[in-house]
Amino acid sequence: MQSPSNETKAPSVATAVTQSWHDQHGRYPQAVTVEDFRRNLVAVQARIDAACRRAGRDPASVRLLPVSKTIDDARIRLAYAAGCRLLGENKVQEAHRKWEAMADLRDLRWSVIGHLQTNKAKLVARFASEFQALDSLRVAEALDRRLQAEGRSLDVFVQVNTSGEASKYGLAPEDVPAFIQALPAFSALRVRGLMTLALFSSEAEQVRQCFVLLRTLRNRLRQSAPAGIGLNELSMGMSGDFEIAIEEGATVVRVGQAIFGARALPDSHYWPNESISEEPHP
Repeated sequence: MQSPSNETKAPSVATAVTQSWHDQHGRYPQAVTVEDFRRNLVAVQARIDAACRRAGRDPASVRLLPVSKTIDDARIRLAYAAGCRLLGENKVQEAHRKWEAMADLRDLRWSVIGHLQTNKAKLVARFASEFQALDSLRVAEALDRRLQAEGRSLDVFVQVNTSGEASKYGLAPEDVPAFIQALPAFSALRVRGLMTLALFSSEAEQVRQCFVLLRTLRNRLRQSAPAGIGLNELSMGMSGDFEIAIEEGATVVRVGQAIFGARALPDSHYWPNESISEEPHP
C-alpha cells in the first residue's frame, strides 16, 4: 500500500497529458486463446506500471481486477489459465452461476461490482470474496444477516456517485460520512474503502475530477472513521480511464474490455435501460 503522503498529493504536471481511452470502448479485439489473455494482461500491467511511475507510486500498490461479465465459461477458463484468480462480475446471478460452474477451480475468487438488490444478498453471502457496490443500509443489513447465517465475513467498498449522474448508483458524496458512521453495526462487513464510476467522457479532465473527488472524500473521512472501518482502498478506473485513476490514487482498477476484448453484443443488450454515454461498464 502506498504511503499516506503519496495518497494525498496532487498529480504532477506530467499527468495532465494523460488521455481518456473511452473512445476505444467496443473496439478491443477479443481474446480467444490463453496467449491472447497473457498478452493483454502484460499490456495492461505495463500501463499500470507506467501510470504509477508518473505518479511516483509503487506498482505493487495497485491491484488489477479483471472484469469477466458477459464472458462465457470457456473464455473465463482461458483467462484462469493465463493467471487470473479474482474476477469481477456486475450481475449477481450471473456471477453465482459461474461460481457453481467453475467450482473445480478452487482458487478462483469472485468480486461483485454491480448494484445489489436486498433479495440477492443471500447469493453474495454464499460465494463472493468481495462486494464493491455497497450504497444503502438496507443492503448492508441484508448482507450482514446472510453472512452471519453462513458464518462468513465479506470485504466491501462503499460506492459513491462522483459524477452526479442520475443513471449511476452510489451515494451522493455528502451522504457518505453518515453512512460510514453507521457501518460498525454490521460486524460481518469488512469495510475496505470507496468505489466510483467516473464520467464516461473523452475529456480527460472531467474524468479526473471524479477521481479527485473520491480521493479527497476518502482523505477527509479517515479523520473521523469509526474504529474497524478501513478506508485504505480506492476502487476507481476502467479500461478507458484507469491510468488517470492511478494518478489520482486508485488502489484497485476494474478492467474488462482491455483484457477480454469487446463484447459480442452492445451494452444496451445486457443493460437495456442504460445508455452507454451515461453508464459505462469496464
